[in-house]
Amino acid sequence: MATKRKYDDGCATAHALDLVGERWALLIVRELLFGPKRFTDLRTGMPGASPNVLSHRLRELEEFGVVRRRKLPPPAAAWVYELTEWGQELEPVITSLGRWGGRSTSLRHDAAISVDSLMLALKTLFDPSRADGFTADLVLRLGEDSFRVQLSADRIWIMRGDLDHPQAVIETDPVTLNALIWSGRGLSEAIEQGDIKLTGNRERVERFLGLFPLPEPAVVA
Repeated sequence: MATKRKYDDGCATAHALDLVGERWALLIVRELLFGPKRFTDLRTGMPGASPNVLSHRLRELEEFGVVRRRKLPPPAAAWVYELTEWGQELEPVITSLGRWGGRSTSLRHDAAISVDSLMLALKTLFDPSRADGFTADLVLRLGEDSFRVQLSADRIWIMRGDLDHPQAVIETDPVTLNALIWSGRGLSEAIEQGDIKLTGNRERVERFLGLFPLPEPAVVA
């Protein structure tokens, strides 16, 4: 017998799960937190989701008011998906969930990670105590994606796009950046092997890479 899809529960948490609890739904939100994306861009960020499932999930999120679809003005003239203002309010939910999941002893830190997921991990794991007043204006270029990273007063801002006069520009790929921040790979080695191109203030980049400690593993005994 088929199970009922909705909880039909008056609890707001249960209702929230009715809205975004289906598989891939929150990952769609994750992929849209830094701005609008075309369907093909969403597929790139979630290669495990079939086109049919992704289309179905997007239609549901539109129906629920979490996501909207709009056409960009010329010359782009492409259809994109973006979060509504209410949908954007899910960011702290997703970062908190990521922080909780990051304490799992079974999390694979060497598994594939999307560009937007990596940027969200930086926001989630940023440790203000390590920054200690450190300021920086950096640009991260990961393939075709560029992000502005600004640190000021022990806070971090990450936005899609470039800066006119960054103090440093980091050009690499998600796997290399992941290894530099969380797997102990040395910056000099990555540069020598051509896995990263760095222009600007190297000292600021090295300080930046050390601001995102992994959380302590959960005790599950």
